[in-house]
Amino acid sequence: MSTRIPSLNWLRVFEAAARTESFARAAEQLHMSPAAVSQQVKSLEERVGAPLFVRGAHAVKLTEAGRAYLAPVQQSLMTLEEATEGLFGQSREQGLYVHCVLIFAHGILTRGLGDFEAANPGLSVVLNTGNSAVDFQQGYSDLKIIFGNPHAFGAESDRIMGEWLFPVAPPDVAAQIKQPGDLLSHPLIEVGTHRSGWRQMLEEVKVRPGSGRMVFADSSVMAMAMARAGRGIALARAPASDSEMTGAGLVPCLEGVRVRGSQAYHLVYDDLRALRPPAKKFRDWLLNWVSAQGWD
Repeated sequence: MSTRIPSLNWLRVFEAAARTESFARAAEQLHMSPAAVSQQVKSLEERVGAPLFVRGAHAVKLTEAGRAYLAPVQQSLMTLEEATEGLFGQSREQGLYVHCVLIFAHGILTRGLGDFEAANPGLSVVLNTGNSAVDFQQGYSDLKIIFGNPHAFGAESDRIMGEWLFPVAPPDVAAQIKQPGDLLSHPLIEVGTHRSGWRQMLEEVKVRPGSGRMVFADSSVMAMAMARAGRGIALARAPASDSEMTGAGLVPCLEGVRVRGSQAYHLVYDDLRALRPPAKKFRDWLLNWVSAQGWD
């Protein structure tokens, strides 16, 4: 079966030439001759069927196609480098690569990660954050911490904790909310990617949402920022959003009113038995630590 995937050497040469805007400087970095760099770039251009550089007397510049191609090439090379180092490099036993949903990293992991690293001297946690499914498909990771359906991200998983929802706003706005129906006097900031949201909240407090106006955010972090700026009332997702709520100067609108969310955070991996030692230590610590905090 034929393939259009170019030689890895060609891609390395292309990336160096694009980054330095010079075949000569790329040759120095790669310990090659400028003629060899030029030839490998030419071979790559023939393979993809498009010019990638505009050649000058002393420098080269990317074409439009070259600029579009550079970002995925750099991402792919970085992914290979991270995976190789994580699985086979000198730091293999002491490097732990975790991909984590943003609000959990900010609101939960930052509270305890220092204790984990202190209890495991020499073990370094490399933490990458994201929100969308695409974010979690990029780069190498030992473990993923996701929100929602774990089966979309790995073969095996552990439930870490759920969430509680309640409306929050700046103090002057929260003071105007005397009863649940008052919520509809303000825009309601909805995170569209969450199954649990304002509809569930309003049903719980027996308010019909018909006259409410929704504005949308792509994450709970953004929803809190919008509420702080006076764009409307956000939903806290405790305890993960506690620090974001406090940092934004928001307070609960209806004291004591909260709803159990229908989704949860999960620790995801492909095979428990195949986890590297640092990942096993982190898994055991995280599940025990969250349980000790009384979060469920």
